[in-house]
Amino acid sequence: MGSNRHCTDEAVNFEQKDEGMRYAINSYIDLQKVVVLNEAVEGSGAKIFKKWEDRLDRTIYVESDIDEELLFNIPFKGHVKITGLVLAGDLDGTHPSYIRLYKDRPSMSFEAMALEADQEFSLKQDINAQKDYPMKASKFSNVTHLSLHFPTNFGENKTRIYYIGLRGEYIADIRQQICITTYEARPMLKDHKREIPDVTQRGIM
Repeated sequence: MGSNRHCTDEAVNFEQKDEGMRYAINSYIDLQKVVVLNEAVEGSGAKIFKKWEDRLDRTIYVESDIDEELLFNIPFKGHVKITGLVLAGDLDGTHPSYIRLYKDRPSMSFEAMALEADQEFSLKQDINAQKDYPMKASKFSNVTHLSLHFPTNFGENKTRIYYIGLRGEYIADIRQQICITTYEARPMLKDHKREIPDVTQRGIM
């Protein structure tokens, strides 16, 4: 399915990695603006971006509606670097079997899935969010919006997900970044003092 596909061998069990690894990027998601297409219950998709300590709560989940597909449109409160993800499902046919990721394409729809993904790979069944999937540093080093497309599962008509955790770091607030860009685009007087001719001195001469 394209050159960006990664094999499932890249998934690593969480226990084999540093105990201090945290999936704290969830706290920088603008949850009120998260849109999940084909969710059976409106608003349920945004709720699975839980805190790490709540990832095993099985009372909160998102389930697909008409078929097995789910599409998450996830805006962030600022610029983030995403280095990996984990997710939790059931050990049955409802667990998603594949994921496609798109960077900075707000309002993605199922009709847009013909576009090449920035990264895509197969998923393993995971009930406790223990398998870590690395994401391409070259693609996801400065992200303000992330789309996650789950096109298939392991054989059921519905897909169910209990938790998605994003690993990485927060870079800057969006408004802060705009201010910095604006400052750099508008030269300040004090930055160019030596370039301003001395009109007074020139008149005396």
